[in-house]
Amino acid sequence: MRMGNQTFMFEKPPYIIGASSVVGPKEAEGNFGEYFDLRLNDDAFGEKSYEKAECKMQKTAMESAVDRAELKFGDIDAILSGDISNQIAASSFAARGHDAVFLGLYGACATFGEAAILGGMLIAGGFMNRVVCASSSHFSSAERQYRYPLELGNQRPPSSQWTVSAAGAVVLSVNGGGPKITGGTLGKIVDFGVTDVNNMGAAMAPAAAECIYAHFAEAKRTPGYYDLILTGDLGKYGHGLARKLLKEKGLGMPPSFNDCGAMIFKEEQEAFQGGSGAGCCGAVFSGYIYKRMKEKKLNRVLIVPTGALLSKTSSEQGESIPGIAHAFSVEN
Repeated sequence: MRMGNQTFMFEKPPYIIGASSVVGPKEAEGNFGEYFDLRLNDDAFGEKSYEKAECKMQKTAMESAVDRAELKFGDIDAILSGDISNQIAASSFAARGHDAVFLGLYGACATFGEAAILGGMLIAGGFMNRVVCASSSHFSSAERQYRYPLELGNQRPPSSQWTVSAAGAVVLSVNGGGPKITGGTLGKIVDFGVTDVNNMGAAMAPAAAECIYAHFAEAKRTPGYYDLILTGDLGKYGHGLARKLLKEKGLGMPPSFNDCGAMIFKEEQEAFQGGSGAGCCGAVFSGYIYKRMKEKKLNRVLIVPTGALLSKTSSEQGESIPGIAHAFSVEN
């Protein structure tokens, strides 16, 4: 049921019947450590490269989510997943070997939201019965792809964020029990002309504010409807900027408005503005939020994963950084 240009609500909401998260050592020591399902002692995960490690993390998260849903992968109609590696290689390699339709997605760090919304549409529309939605990222592979090899030991500016080494996956089903994806708001690209690749929060915050404002305007809800409203990985500065932009639009946000990237690490871990990466929101949702909803400690949550749609080439050519955000609502 469409409620505006960007927002819709499902008449038959898909259930989230399984979820799993895999994180690296730094993430395991952060604020949500106890909620993650698999906490690695070695971010190489026993592999010869960090790229292979990320692939293994996502594959493990997907298979574990299916297992927790008490299903076999043969019961899955489609995999919707993505990451921030070149040609989303981690996701396509992770899906390799599974007899399910694969839909590779790229929305940068907003990919988990894109997967959840599209997966929900496939099920609510009657096209599929069960799908897996997943996303991942890895600090070391992202650094050498977008910035500099770790061996150079470059200093990180205070405006930078720490790409999380994490993967998150959920299983959506036409039937089941527990939390349901009840609807969402699809985002538009917003570009405020930010060119600093070490200030992703500033690049993504305008898109987050636009998507959140559209959601409440079109769904005819107020922020108080939700127990928790989380953006994906704006970080501390980006989150503050999004709050300011929303206030300028006349939408004051409550204390329940926060950001996965700003929350995932502890202050003493020196992650500066916080976490980022496609695995950030995916792991926080599949770990912390899903478990809190299963315990009925959260009942209505709005998740707004955010992404910076740049490439290393575009940045080196002086291009600005377009931002994107998609919002989906999850309710008991």
